[in-house]
Amino acid sequence: MAPKIERIQFLRAVRQLHRVRSFYAVGVLLWAVSAAWTGWQAPGSRQMWVSVLLLAVFTALLTTATLSLLRLPVPATGRLAQDGKHPPRPRLKIRQRACTSWQTTFGGAAYVCGGGGRAYGLHVL
Repeated sequence: MAPKIERIQFLRAVRQLHRVRSFYAVGVLLWAVSAAWTGWQAPGSRQMWVSVLLLAVFTALLTTATLSLLRLPVPATGRLAQDGKHPPRPRLKIRQRACTSWQTTFGGAAYVCGGGGRAYGLHVL
């Protein structure tokens, strides 16, 4: 049970890192445009330096999220063999359910297919 839970948590972490990384990429783009615009309008102004500072912060956050995503260890699923290849998948066995009970319905005879009190087929004779 533990490998399945670890795998689910791993997938959630990967999804969250992808979302955060795209958010930071948009922030980098926004602050790069803002720094360029304010640098062209008022070079050396306080607004330009704030934009440059926020651009540096979002760039650092984007880099950290990207490196975390690359370094995230993949949990073992327990299905890999020693050589790293998946074992062959077992073939599915198709089981035919027998029509076992005989009932008389609407003046005729019929087989009711199914077991355990659940009918899944009705064959009218």
